[in-house]
Amino acid sequence: MLQHPAIIALTGASILICAMVLYAGGYGIRILRRWDLSSGSEAQLSLERRTYLISVIIGYALFFQVLSLFLYIYTADSLHPLFVGAMCAAGSLNAVPFGYAVLVLKTVNCLLAGSWLIMNAVDGKGYDYPLIRPKYALLLLLAMLISLETALQITYFGSLKADVITSCCGSLFSGGNRSIAGELAGAPVLPTMLAFGFCLAACMTSGVVFLRSGKGGYLFSLSGSLFFLAAVTSLVSFISLYFYELPSHHCPFCILQKEYGHIGYALYASLLGGEISSLGVGLLAPFRDRPSMMEIIPRVQRKLTIAAIAFFALFTGIAVVRACTTSFTLGVFG
Repeated sequence: MLQHPAIIALTGASILICAMVLYAGGYGIRILRRWDLSSGSEAQLSLERRTYLISVIIGYALFFQVLSLFLYIYTADSLHPLFVGAMCAAGSLNAVPFGYAVLVLKTVNCLLAGSWLIMNAVDGKGYDYPLIRPKYALLLLLAMLISLETALQITYFGSLKADVITSCCGSLFSGGNRSIAGELAGAPVLPTMLAFGFCLAACMTSGVVFLRSGKGGYLFSLSGSLFFLAAVTSLVSFISLYFYELPSHHCPFCILQKEYGHIGYALYASLLGGEISSLGVGLLAPFRDRPSMMEIIPRVQRKLTIAAIAFFALFTGIAVVRACTTSFTLGVFG
């Protein structure tokens, strides 16, 4: 199975990204221990010269790390015809252990990588590298998580065998299945709808308040994360039903397929984009009072807030338009 072209490409890219991040992480340890901008020593000058190059290289690496989440899901979906019982990526990921563990790690690393890219962009605008220590501390965490992800991904793909019988998405995402997927699918529709609406309203309101007053950045970041969780739950619980027009099909992967116009990619990209943007607002908040950042960070936070609102609105808009244009109806009180 490791000879599959998509697997070769994804595995090669993951190993390269891992190697680059580990190298930068080692360099980051030196920065955390020895960085002193007030020093004119040769060691400090060497750190300053190399940090720009390292940041540029890692910036590209982490950008591809974000994209690798979608490539991983696409690869898993393309493999499903090879397994008996699989109908989409859900079956491929369940064919052997580690498939879903890699998906969770890639999602976490996608959010952290996006957050690091925001911090790196802002740090480059300051004359005194004000975010360099927290930026490289986050990079060290990313280095460990990406290394674990790469190891598990290689193990997962290396364990795949074409004669494996796996479960279909209908059984995995079923209310009767005692698992996280089953719990999400079996979440009561009306309370989930209300939670979705409340989290959306809280996110949008806190975002508007922050844009008007410049206060409440942490609250907006928190409300964005709560909406992200509510949206994921809602997608499995009831949003997906409107796309499939079936009352029992809760799979979050089938909407990635051609039959549904690959709309799942737009849903997930908008949701992840909104979460990364809202996280960035909170991550930058502790540094906005630093002299070199007093004008830069508030401006960047405003842009991130607008981006987060736009992304979350796009996700909600796609779901609402589909619910309003399909003949399928969902009895929320039944």
